[in-house]
Amino acid sequence: MQSRYHDLNTYLRNRFGCRVQKISIDAGLSCPNRDGTLSSRGCIFCDRLGSGTGAFQKGISITDQIRQGKANLSRRYKAEKFIAYFQSFTNTYAPVERLKQLYDEALAVEDVVGLSIGTRPDCVDEEKLRLIEGYARDRLVWIEYGLQSAHDETLARINRGHDFKAFQTAVEETKNRGIQICVHVILGLPGESRAQMMETAKILAGMGIDGLKIHLLYVVKGTLLEQWFRDGKYTCLTQEAYVDLVCDFLTYIPQNVVIQRITGDPHAEDLVAPLWSLEKIQTLNRIRQTLEDRNLYQGMYAKD
Repeated sequence: MQSRYHDLNTYLRNRFGCRVQKISIDAGLSCPNRDGTLSSRGCIFCDRLGSGTGAFQKGISITDQIRQGKANLSRRYKAEKFIAYFQSFTNTYAPVERLKQLYDEALAVEDVVGLSIGTRPDCVDEEKLRLIEGYARDRLVWIEYGLQSAHDETLARINRGHDFKAFQTAVEETKNRGIQICVHVILGLPGESRAQMMETAKILAGMGIDGLKIHLLYVVKGTLLEQWFRDGKYTCLTQEAYVDLVCDFLTYIPQNVVIQRITGDPHAEDLVAPLWSLEKIQTLNRIRQTLEDRNLYQGMYAKD
């Protein structure tokens, strides 16, 4: 079955001529939505590890995290090159000198060909972007901005701590630096309609982004969302509903945008609901089959 969307593995193989895998890194950084600068609660869905591995708390250096990741991914996928993915919490939320140490350490490991830096749009500035721009001159560098929704009422509801304008500003300031811009969105956020989710897709389609990650909102232990779920204030998407949303979302995204993810990877021990989100392969197959059955493909409704 021919792919109906521009997936990351194909993009990386075409660029590097081999299998390339991302290695998730926990650099021990925090978040202004966690440390009291904006809030101490974090987003309603964010767990205690900030979507990370907890490796920093275990005393594992960035170098060793990458080496362990290389060994696992080489064995599992026959990967030959790697991208250091700074995933946990907000990976531009530190002084530039500290960030440089972190990024330099990751890039010093053999066969690491690039960086992927997960952050918030309100946590970049000219000095930090200049630092990242420097790496992009001879490496593949992605900056991954967590947006989740283009609607300010939703961002307030999930305690995001920034508005859509902050995201627009960050994207404009990041452009024309050689840095690839990837955006994270979440489908199934509390109070959002299907029309609002598709509006987010249409807005992103016109912003000149380079990559996109689409996530399911799932409930993990120890979050405000868990309280809402147990109190009956939030209902998770069904697998069927999520699959249909992803397929429709993709039709508005230009074909040149690299789709880095179309579902999430919850940790089974922390997951509360929906349990079907653990069935990643099944979900991916259902998305691909639904695109085929409905004759949909990425960008079919994107405006030129």
